[in-house]
Amino acid sequence: MALNFNQYAAEGNAFMKKYSEELGLTKNPDKAGRILTTILHGLREMISTEESLQFIAQLPMFLKAVYVNGWTIKDKKKKVKNMDDFIELLRSISGPTSIADFKSEGIIEDDIHSTFFMLRQYVSSGQIKDMKSQLPKQLKRLLYDHSF
Repeated sequence: MALNFNQYAAEGNAFMKKYSEELGLTKNPDKAGRILTTILHGLREMISTEESLQFIAQLPMFLKAVYVNGWTIKDKKKKVKNMDDFIELLRSISGPTSIADFKSEGIIEDDIHSTFFMLRQYVSSGQIKDMKSQLPKQLKRLLYDHSF
């Protein structure tokens, strides 16, 4: 397998353009990138390492890089019971930019839904089902897949 970093960059830029449009952030792609990174890092805090590895195996290279950047594998996962807990986790991951990136609960939920909508184009129904089994009930709808 040849590594074609120009192709990875082109695919990543195309995804980010579409993702920014999905979030309504065409004029602020940096914010869209921070939101994507934060949501992916929030997901990896909730699902097992094994499930994370199966998930990223299906992602294109540019999304794998975002997912694993700064990853420290921990045995104990974050306790997230509902959407409010997930939003609080995202705000803690985001740090100082959370004020600008995650202004209101409604916008955050829309961004979360849009992110998972975009990710579903890469992930199989079986993998989505496996990941859903590790999420709290209120978050399972984020990974809704029409094939079920």
